[in-house]
Amino acid sequence: MDDVAFDALREEEVVEHVFDALDRGDGGSIVTPNVDILRQLRRPETRQITEQAELVVPDGMPIVWASRLQGEELPERVTGSSLIWSLSREAAATGRSVYLLGGAEGIAERAAGNLVEKVGGLEVAGWDCPPLGFEHRPEQLEATVDAVAEAKPDLAFVALGFPKQERLMQQLRRQLPGTWFVGCGGTLTMVAGEVSRAPIWAQRSGLEWVYRLAKEPRRMAKRYLVHDMPYAAGLMVRSAARRRTENRAA
Repeated sequence: MDDVAFDALREEEVVEHVFDALDRGDGGSIVTPNVDILRQLRRPETRQITEQAELVVPDGMPIVWASRLQGEELPERVTGSSLIWSLSREAAATGRSVYLLGGAEGIAERAAGNLVEKVGGLEVAGWDCPPLGFEHRPEQLEATVDAVAEAKPDLAFVALGFPKQERLMQQLRRQLPGTWFVGCGGTLTMVAGEVSRAPIWAQRSGLEWVYRLAKEPRRMAKRYLVHDMPYAAGLMVRSAARRRTENRAA
């Protein structure tokens, strides 16, 4: 999809893949591009992010629709906001631990509390809310990485926004080659109860962005209306054109 290779997996298959790998002692990373991230991945400086990930799954219905137009159907949307729950449930069932990294001050701690409350038996190895700009301060970056490395979680949910979270995930993987890292954007804010997620019908119909725009118009208007909608329209056109080209070539 726009030269990004997605894995055609359902959410339960992603969970199975991750825990099979953990059983073998293998770590990895999951990138969940939505339309906004896919748009940014067209930049040469960010393209290697998905190439370095073990799994790339679509967090956005327009990407699923475009795959159908292209004739390379992705089975469903797989979001970081859902994976944090399904992976945590499996972690609890198998005695694995999780780590929460990101969000404003106190967010990761509250998210951890809610996860433990709702997922019985879940072990939270730790959490951290590094200050804004920490990645540019060597001592603070080192402290953040060291804290995760010392906790030695089986899974780490990294909620710092694209592409900061993906770049940190690659750095952390060198310290913890047996851990799985999941880039999940604003998910911890939702799990902490600071922001509500859209109703299921909106998620499934591709209208979650409308819900988020209504909730946070100042923050989301430019992203959705100026950048993402034109890009999504172009993605549909390019996907349909690619299928026509391939059909003629066949």
